[in-house]
Amino acid sequence: MFGRHRQTAGTSAPEVAQEKPANTAPYPTARPQFAQPEPLPDPAKFAVKHASDAAAYKEIDTKARAHELRPLPFPRARRHPREPVLTLNQVLGSDGDAVTKAIEASGQIVFHAVGDTGNTRSTDPQNEVSDKMAGDFEETDKRDAPQFCLHLGDVVYSFGEAQYYYDQFYEPYRNYPAPIVALAGNHDGMLAPGANVATLEAFLTNFCAENFVVTPEAGGLDRTAMIQPGVYFTFEAPFVRVIALYSNTLEDPGVISSQGGQFPEVTDVQLDFLKAALTRIRDDKYAGAVLIAHHHPVFTAGSRHSWSPKMLKEIDGVCESVGVWPHAVLSAHAHNYQRFTRAHGGRQVPYLVAGNGGHGRAPLQRKGGKALRVPQVIEGSLASGESVVLESYDDQDYGYLRIIATATQLRIEYHPASDGDGAKTPDDSATVDLRTRQLVHFSGTARHH
Repeated sequence: MFGRHRQTAGTSAPEVAQEKPANTAPYPTARPQFAQPEPLPDPAKFAVKHASDAAAYKEIDTKARAHELRPLPFPRARRHPREPVLTLNQVLGSDGDAVTKAIEASGQIVFHAVGDTGNTRSTDPQNEVSDKMAGDFEETDKRDAPQFCLHLGDVVYSFGEAQYYYDQFYEPYRNYPAPIVALAGNHDGMLAPGANVATLEAFLTNFCAENFVVTPEAGGLDRTAMIQPGVYFTFEAPFVRVIALYSNTLEDPGVISSQGGQFPEVTDVQLDFLKAALTRIRDDKYAGAVLIAHHHPVFTAGSRHSWSPKMLKEIDGVCESVGVWPHAVLSAHAHNYQRFTRAHGGRQVPYLVAGNGGHGRAPLQRKGGKALRVPQVIEGSLASGESVVLESYDDQDYGYLRIIATATQLRIEYHPASDGDGAKTPDDSATVDLRTRQLVHFSGTARHH
């Protein structure tokens, strides 16, 4: 697979010498670059030793218990007063027109989604996930190959520091041959006590560049920085629109607005953006798949950790006012995989948590507790007449989502990385009919053998 060397049971991964970059500032390139020209083996160790964050977290936890932590202000998206938009065509540069036309002609688009990838202790979990994701580009039918990856946040731990981007982002995806667009997670925007940097500084450098550049954080690798207009934006590709929101820096809950003046420093710019994005979908009579993505989930099983009821209420309010609802909602933050079905207004909407991309798996039950049986109705969460059901979960493996959108359906698959390159069978999946908004069997596009 791309010539990579994978570590298997009973073998030792080769030690790979890492070299840090000579460039100290971003330098421009004529076109975007994704994978290395020649595949490189997995690293066996980090190039930069990760310092202990124990003292920083002790201070943060003390402030959290005293209710002294607040979400942080963030910059408005550039160039777009209401709805910042990024397209697959734009991120592919001069190849964009040809690629998007080929996708449209094929009848489907495939892409990945993964969250909480940065690891501070070992290269192995990230390599396991990225190797299997890279294996998805080796397909008998080229229509099945992914066209991009949507990162669901927490790219770099523990505080989104620039010096760890090489080990936690560029190195693991050095052989991933497609664009990676990203939400910012709470750890991407958090600030360590006493840190002399601005919130989201490294994230903005590496994901929100104005032009195609290679940053110092790439460590001599060729992947160019992404050209997102900000930390909230609409991402457009054939058959799908993704509305990406920034849910800020608190551990819990997610915050996307001032919440009625409680957090004036955050402002309501994202609510205005969400309304503009949904209004354009309505006015365009857009018939493709609509996804909303934010780092903090609105539902989690096992505990109320990560629940964000106010954020859910605000998003629902905008959807209701415009008359446009998503076909599915993606998130991360909880370090496991979970899939819920929300029955709401005659719609069946999958809500997925994909936070097991490489940073510390989190069990849904405390040590010694019994495993959760699914399906399980989640009670006490919504208004009368609605229901949320936990359909499936994986708190034992690292993994990612593989998503297929056609003109009529949206299919979301979960693939555990432990299956390895030899398996392309998802452990879980859900398919939504775009017109009826009901869960159905996947029909896909015809295959010719």
